[in-house]
Amino acid sequence: MARITAGVGTSHVPLLGVAADSGKTGDDYFQPIFQGYEWTKDWEKEQCSDVIILVYNDHASAFDMNIIPTFAIGCGEFFKPADEGWGPRKVPDVEGHPDLAWHIAQSLILEEFDMTIINEMDVDHGLTVPLTMMYGAPQKWPVKVVPLAVNVVIYPVPAGNRCWALGEAIGRAVTSFPEDLNVQIWGTGGMSHQLQGPRAGLINQEWDNMFLDGLIGDSDALRHIPHIEYLRETGSEGIEMVMWLIMRGALGPKTRCLHRHYHVPCSNTAIGHIVLEPGDS
Repeated sequence: MARITAGVGTSHVPLLGVAADSGKTGDDYFQPIFQGYEWTKDWEKEQCSDVIILVYNDHASAFDMNIIPTFAIGCGEFFKPADEGWGPRKVPDVEGHPDLAWHIAQSLILEEFDMTIINEMDVDHGLTVPLTMMYGAPQKWPVKVVPLAVNVVIYPVPAGNRCWALGEAIGRAVTSFPEDLNVQIWGTGGMSHQLQGPRAGLINQEWDNMFLDGLIGDSDALRHIPHIEYLRETGSEGIEMVMWLIMRGALGPKTRCLHRHYHVPCSNTAIGHIVLEPGDS
């Protein structure tokens, strides 16, 4: 059967894609950010994962105010990099895994999660930047990807508890898939940041590290954090961290931390990154 062997959490700041694409990763500003991913890049080479379930949010590339799915799963064969206003990133197309994606979609819908099924969509920096941070600049991405887009842009957005429960359901779906697959699940976005208004540039290092702490071990306290706390403590865009809870829920009741990285600043945000594996239940 398929199995989820690890979970990865990471920021998906678009500036990191710009730095990687323009050869600036060794610059004084970017070097400490990218250095924190070197452990993971080496580790990923050893994992030989078959599929990544990549949880991210679209930034008005595939969806706009006409259609705003709360949870959307990509079931197509390929997903092209989106044009976000300055041309698509020159990175490989993302290869999907339709068989696993459709299996997950069916399993989730039968568990009463109302998933939107997408067969064609372009994927923006929310998905391609994490791939760059973990795999560098290959001619072809070394894994297949099941995109799972979450609305954290337009309110109402899903509760942390609902996201954690979705992760639990994804875990059950993966283990019921009959093919022998090594699957990882990634939660992306965050950490604390606000892009507009009087609090633009807000970064809350103490809260961010509390959140990273809470992903490790057997506590499920993070799933009960209300939206107002994310807004108050981490800024208007910090709500993206609920997507990390989908990753955490999929790993089961307990986790172990393999690697952790936190850096301030990157653009006007904090960079967070963690690698987890399922612990003993």
